[in-house]
Amino acid sequence: MPSFPARRLADIAPFHVMELMARAKALEAEGRDIIHMEVGEPDFPTPQPMLAAAQAHIATGRVGYTAALGLPELRSTIAAFYTTRYGIDVSPSRIVVTAGASGGLLLTMACLAETGSQWLLTDPGYPCNRSFVRSFGGLPVGIPVGPASNFQPTLDDLERHWNRHTAGALLASPANPTGTLLADEVLVAIANFVRQQGGQLIVDEIYHGLTYEREVPTALRFGDDIFIVQSFSKYFNMTGWRLGWLVVPERFARAIEKLAQNLFIAPSTPAQHAALAAFAPATLSILEGRRQEFKRRRDFLAPALEKLGFRLAARPEGAFYIYANCAALTRDSDDFARQLLESAGVATTPGRDFGSNAPDKHLRFAYTTDVERLADAVDRIHRFLG
Repeated sequence: MPSFPARRLADIAPFHVMELMARAKALEAEGRDIIHMEVGEPDFPTPQPMLAAAQAHIATGRVGYTAALGLPELRSTIAAFYTTRYGIDVSPSRIVVTAGASGGLLLTMACLAETGSQWLLTDPGYPCNRSFVRSFGGLPVGIPVGPASNFQPTLDDLERHWNRHTAGALLASPANPTGTLLADEVLVAIANFVRQQGGQLIVDEIYHGLTYEREVPTALRFGDDIFIVQSFSKYFNMTGWRLGWLVVPERFARAIEKLAQNLFIAPSTPAQHAALAAFAPATLSILEGRRQEFKRRRDFLAPALEKLGFRLAARPEGAFYIYANCAALTRDSDDFARQLLESAGVATTPGRDFGSNAPDKHLRFAYTTDVERLADAVDRIHRFLG
């Protein structure tokens, strides 16, 4: 007899931060003031030029399907962005507009994962990546990473974990939950190694644009056989619009198109018209100002947490996260996060969401609220600690 739901569901954990956020929202509904530092969502509104572009299109009333791969003009605009920002020539035929980066990752794993194939991921790492692999019969294999490598994998890590069942690796730079970057020379070495093994490298670049000490090259600089996952959510402040894109190796373009036609029909049409204005100089000027504000927040919060007794587990070079070691304050980061929410009204994310590599010793803080609120959060945590 068949077993329902499908057995794969047993290995897919809930996204714990979403459940914690639901509790935070419930407390707010009771009248509590909650400082949200748990979910990776920019607090800035979508820039006005993008809103105007979407509104103008909606006003026509012609909000129908687009091509499965996205509006041709948007694909061309994204391709041009790679030339202007990175100095890389990318054919629009390799650009796939997706229903968020999550939709892009689903298409990628649907295209690449076979039943029983192993995929190397970092631990800690973005939790949903494990679920994307499992959803298509693949087996996620965590590579424990820590302070010695700034929570990024090394070539030696991949060599030690690679075996005859390994199909590829999914890496992120900047990474969630740590905000760390892969050094260029390490990424080159890893890309060459995966290529030599006949595997496939996927690089999550959804936090590109949000780096604070140096400009980061796209992994496309190191090979046109790499899958790139990108998003309009983070740098472009479009979380609820659910729009992202892939850059796919040419030989996979038709396979991805067939999957997109079947799984999604098309990405959101209003969101795509908003995104057409994302790369305009006026929009980019707004976004660059917001990047500087994120840097200001990071530079305030990191030392403030250290004064409270947290230790910075990683150098937060990008994204908008601080992954903090809380071992000096608690033996159980999950319980600590729940007490912090209930008692102090500060919502954070415990390490359990990000893997099995010392999760009880870590909390993730998202600096997605203004400095005044961050200062209030620091004060509340100080009082909570007594």
